[in-house]
Amino acid sequence: MIQNEPQLDQKSEFRNPKSEISRHDQKLEFILRHAARIFAEKNYHSTTMRDISRATNISLAGLYHYCKSKEELLFLIQDNCFGRVLERLEERLNDVDDPLVKLRIFIENHLSFFAANMAEMKVLSHEAESLAGDLHAHVSTRKDKYTKLARQILKEIQQRQKSGSQIDLTVATYALFGMMNWIYNWYDPDGKLKVSELVDNITRLFLHGFVAGSPGDGLDFGPKAVAEPFSVWRGAIRNK
Repeated sequence: MIQNEPQLDQKSEFRNPKSEISRHDQKLEFILRHAARIFAEKNYHSTTMRDISRATNISLAGLYHYCKSKEELLFLIQDNCFGRVLERLEERLNDVDDPLVKLRIFIENHLSFFAANMAEMKVLSHEAESLAGDLHAHVSTRKDKYTKLARQILKEIQQRQKSGSQIDLTVATYALFGMMNWIYNWYDPDGKLKVSELVDNITRLFLHGFVAGSPGDGLDFGPKAVAEPFSVWRGAIRNK
């Protein structure tokens, strides 16, 4: 049992079955929040159900009442996060036509959600391949939908550009996610940089680059050099 948890009135529960569902969902959310924090601190594979039991003050038997396994906990964390961020994004994009406004909404929605859920963001970034089978496939489907939505917004922005030289859409899409998803390593939601300022800076950095206002030809570095493999081990490339 969770300490200081109020006792249920069995008669009122019987009269209102929805109340039981509500209490179940609240308890499950409590477990998932703590599980996400521990997965973020210790990583998924180093965490045990006993760790989660101690953190939540819920017995192992009680935990298994809410989930079948540690893997199911990880699945529910990932599925709930992608589901919530997608649902909110689609609501906010409804009836928006300007692709630049769409991009701003996309970035703000992503950063504001994960700035409030930093442990969950780390879990999504680090434990993407820790699920297997149908659980992995289900989360991957949601993740792909989210990625394709970002790519479509960037494609719409490109189609409005007059310049003949354009960034590869795959590079642009994953560069955007790289900028946003890395914040769990350095951003402090309680620090001096507000979420709104974070959103503004990343949006401007992504759209205009760090050297804002530079002419396009100033970024033409001449003939493209052939990238050579470079290993920390001197004989690695030669001897492979």
